Amino acid sequence: MKALVYGGPGKMTWQDVPDPEIIHPTDIIVQVDTTTICGTDLHILKGDVQAVQPGRILGHEGVGTITEVGSSVSTLAVGDRVIISCITSCGHCSNCRTGLSSHCLGEEGQSGIGWVFGHLIDGTQAESVRVPYAENSVHKLPAGVSDEQAVMLSDILPTGFEIGVQYGRVKPGDVVAVIGAGPVGLAAIMTAGLYGAATIIAIDLDEKRLDQAKAFGATDAVVSGSANWKDQVLALSDGTGVDVAIEAVGIPQTFSMATELVRPGGNVANIGVHGKPVELHLETLWIQNINISMGLVNADTTPLLLKLVAQKKIPAEKFATHHFNFDDILGAYDTFARASETKALKIVISRQR
Repeated sequence: MKALVYGGPGKMTWQDVPDPEIIHPTDIIVQVDTTTICGTDLHILKGDVQAVQPGRILGHEGVGTITEVGSSVSTLAVGDRVIISCITSCGHCSNCRTGLSSHCLGEEGQSGIGWVFGHLIDGTQAESVRVPYAENSVHKLPAGVSDEQAVMLSDILPTGFEIGVQYGRVKPGDVVAVIGAGPVGLAAIMTAGLYGAATIIAIDLDEKRLDQAKAFGATDAVVSGSANWKDQVLALSDGTGVDVAIEAVGIPQTFSMATELVRPGGNVANIGVHGKPVELHLETLWIQNINISMGLVNADTTPLLLKLVAQKKIPAEKFATHHFNFDDILGAYDTFARASETKALKIVISRQR
């Protein structure tokens, strides 16, 4: 088969590799019909994720068709169409049993991380992939849900919902500010209404992204490069600050913005992946009773979100802005890496366009 292979910082090739094989009785093999690219993949290509070694097949999101099942797999069958979750869960370790599957201790992770695809084992940017702990790590697709919709449930929608909305403790009537209107910020914007947020403020430097944010559910938009951006946000929250500030960029400046905007007793939910240390001003935050949260998605909300997508309550297909075939996956990476120019949100890469 062919797959996208990491060759070290700045290097990747679409090349022939051996077909995946069943290793454990809980494994399945999935023919990947559709995959996509995540910002984390770009971090890997920069050399920021040292656990990813040259020779690793990249990718942790995908939708496909089961072609082989392990001997102990009873609830899945060849021919089933499934979402491959970015998190694999053994289902029986101490972390999985307490709902922290992002830190699965199973033998595939070794380091206590549920994110193994394209990280610790070969990933989904390939024609086929081995899925460990299959019965806990894939989701059957109902009729009427397209690959384009389903691939957004591999990672982005659960991440925005769980780490932004749920960890941020959004509740009915809240004023929520989402800093960063990229794909994961838009996922938080799209799902904040599920918990009753009354006002959802999108904040970004790019006015075109702010226009997109309104189509995803933002009630208001603020250009963060403007001189009075903070005053604009405070004016939308009675001057006291927002109930929930969601950071969805991953740089020190945007994290600081979140802590500046939140009201006393409010919540800062950090989704962004930070590559540099962030200054935390506890000398001013401690007296404000601020809650700060962060984390790696557990993907335990995927079944709920899948039902909402199937019932047309969440238009997941809106994330898809560009389409490529597998054989042009390098072009897909180029388009995604230049998102500020190409206006790419999520790239859909399929066997057939």
